[in-house]
Amino acid sequence: MTSTEYCTQCPECAANLIQDYSKGEFICERCGCVVMDETLDYGRESNSTDFEEKSKNTRASGSTSVAMHDYGLRTEIAAGSRDYAGKSIDYHMAEQMNSIRKWHMRSRIVSPHERRLSNVLSKINEICAAMSLPKLLVETAAMLYRNYENRQEAKGKSIVCIASAAIYLACKKCHVVRSLEEIVEAAGVTDQDRSNVKLASKYYRMMVMELGAFTEQPAVQAQPPAMSAIDQYISKLCNMAKIDTKIERLAIDIAHKANDNSLADGKVPNGLAAAYIYIASILLDVNILQRDVSSLSGLTEVTIRNRCKDILSCFRLTVTVRPPARPTLA
Repeated sequence: MTSTEYCTQCPECAANLIQDYSKGEFICERCGCVVMDETLDYGRESNSTDFEEKSKNTRASGSTSVAMHDYGLRTEIAAGSRDYAGKSIDYHMAEQMNSIRKWHMRSRIVSPHERRLSNVLSKINEICAAMSLPKLLVETAAMLYRNYENRQEAKGKSIVCIASAAIYLACKKCHVVRSLEEIVEAAGVTDQDRSNVKLASKYYRMMVMELGAFTEQPAVQAQPPAMSAIDQYISKLCNMAKIDTKIERLAIDIAHKANDNSLADGKVPNGLAAAYIYIASILLDVNILQRDVSSLSGLTEVTIRNRCKDILSCFRLTVTVRPPARPTLA
């Protein structure tokens, strides 16, 4: 049925129509003629909070997601002592349903490949939930891992490290500022164990080289991707340290004017961001200790001083002091 065939009155007796939601039909209230059938209901979903009531009142199936190993197209056997009509089932039927439920869950994963995919995607969902990352990033990380697994064998790789590498690559593509150390720490790995961070960085490089994630760049860009990352790190550090907004704006302005690729080559972005913040605080005569900035950026004070020396040796800063305005006499 198209929109041109939609009508509001009965064509036989010109009476009003009654909508039957269960059958999707419009029926004449006077003569009973079925004017339209198989109509679509564009109304709102039910506001039920109970899962069982929501499953009864839903109009369509659940949405698919690449973050699940079976894309969410599965049938769940609910645990309970009552059937769909609300009647209680006996003890033997309950035991049979428990056995069927157990084998149903086992039959969903029938191969080592599906088991590994299920474990990695579950770990990706767990880490993203712990870091409060958006659903778009979860879907992106799951898609990146699926593409990598289709091209390269992932057998024998650490589940935590490969999931952290996929999330870190998704953060890079979605322009979300998160370090690899933060992601590995959210996965439940302690700070003392640095081998997992090194292994996750190795997997990240393998995924970038295999997928070619950053080989295709747009033709026209307002600023290089490295500088946009610097801006995000400056904003992140200023928000974490609760630094004044004028220091943040001046630090971003200095970062834009010091747009030199040779300065950022081989340098971590949070180190450059901390150096820009420290230089901007000195120019604005605001007392910010290097120890405070280094603790938030995760770097040492020596690294921040070296980045400041690199910036000041490559560029020259010109400070213009404006004289104070003279008071006017009325």
